[in-house]
Amino acid sequence: MRKIAVLLSTIALAAACAGEKGTDLDSLYKGLPFEMPRVSLPSIPARSVSLVDFGGVGDGSTLNTEAFANAIDALSKQGGGRLVVPAGIWLTGPIGLQSHIDLHVERGALLVFSTDQDLYPIIDTNFEGLDVRRCLSPIHAEDAHDIAITGGGIIDGSGDAWREVKKRKVSSDQWKAITARGGLLSEDGSVWFPDEGYAKARATAGSLNYPDPSLDENEIKTFLRPVLVSLRACERVLIEDCTFQNSPCWNLHPLWCKDVVIRDITVRNPHYSANGDGIDIEACENVILTRSSFDVGDDAICIKSGKDADGRRHARKCRNLIIADCTVYHGHGGFVVGSEMSGGVENIRVTDCRFIGTDVGLRFKSTRGRGGVVKDIWCDHIYMKDIVSYGVIFNLYYAGVAASDMQNDGKSDIQPVDETTPEFRDMHFSDILCNGADQAVFVNGLPEMPVRNIAFKDSRFTANKGAEVHFAENITFDHVVVNGETL
Repeated sequence: MRKIAVLLSTIALAAACAGEKGTDLDSLYKGLPFEMPRVSLPSIPARSVSLVDFGGVGDGSTLNTEAFANAIDALSKQGGGRLVVPAGIWLTGPIGLQSHIDLHVERGALLVFSTDQDLYPIIDTNFEGLDVRRCLSPIHAEDAHDIAITGGGIIDGSGDAWREVKKRKVSSDQWKAITARGGLLSEDGSVWFPDEGYAKARATAGSLNYPDPSLDENEIKTFLRPVLVSLRACERVLIEDCTFQNSPCWNLHPLWCKDVVIRDITVRNPHYSANGDGIDIEACENVILTRSSFDVGDDAICIKSGKDADGRRHARKCRNLIIADCTVYHGHGGFVVGSEMSGGVENIRVTDCRFIGTDVGLRFKSTRGRGGVVKDIWCDHIYMKDIVSYGVIFNLYYAGVAASDMQNDGKSDIQPVDETTPEFRDMHFSDILCNGADQAVFVNGLPEMPVRNIAFKDSRFTANKGAEVHFAENITFDHVVVNGETL
């Protein structure tokens, strides 16, 4: 009876804490420059089971895939609840979340996903805005509602077994350790591949992630590496407190979701991790991301809405987002829109964020062929330090490279405007402080569709170069200072 009383007390306390945390979202809506519905938190029954009750063993070597599946099925049959993963090292294959389930990885728990590729079947999915075939994600849910990942523990995707590595991105000691794993090198010795199948796929895909479809997908399975957390068409989602790290590809990918709260999380990837994005919020509605930190190998906080014809066919916008009080360390971009934005992006506020040592601070990118409209974005109280290239950049000639490697080729050929022409307009930047960048502001629009109506106000930049604008209309600077001089 005493154990039952303690358990009920714990559940009641957790529910109370969840209620308190719910109220702290209220301040984020104050002064919001667009109408946005209040985001609903998931409803999880006050029922709790431990993974240990289903045969789970947290010794780091026992495979717990079946224990997770059985525990989630049992909870689901009872209407849902919390699956507690206690302190320990929990090796497992993929975990499929169901409605009304909270995967609660306790502080002190390390959830590690197996590198055995046989556990990850190749499925029909959507990646980088296209309908493609890739491996099942370690944590995944589709058409689920009222789901959560909480608890304060660490979730590790064992991504080093899946990713290629460029020699120029690592130290000589790191390169020796990586190549000692086996695998093979590119012909010029500049890239390490995990296996022959990966190298074969890369040769046909070039710099992209879409190999020749005639290749045997089982042979190139490593190349079809999954995102760590894939939530597709889910409603009322909470991701809270945990650390997500070492993903095979992107870390977190909510796609076509509605009512999503992500708060107090840490996202980590090695700086050399290929496609090692922090979070890609794609074609979602009503999202809050707050009090979180990112230190990753590619774009950190990225907004997408599909790519080219597939994105236009799905026609799902990414809209009504609040991103507040986040910190980004290494990453290709701090806050990023694109380049997959074919469904459209609108109504986003980014406030009180810090970007320290990122490649770019605020990054907007697309290219001909995408289509889509990106508009009504407000960025304020953004603090940047030691930015490698651009404080703020609009690049509509994006070619899939890091901004620090980008060269403006001066293209000025005018193409017809049609559904494939991307459009960026109506954005507001205020109270931006950038202490160190190669260039403060760079705008490179399309001659047939200039970047339009971009307002910079009350901002200060320290940079090697000031503002440079190509193919743009109504770009205004009001009380904007670069290196002590007003623009």
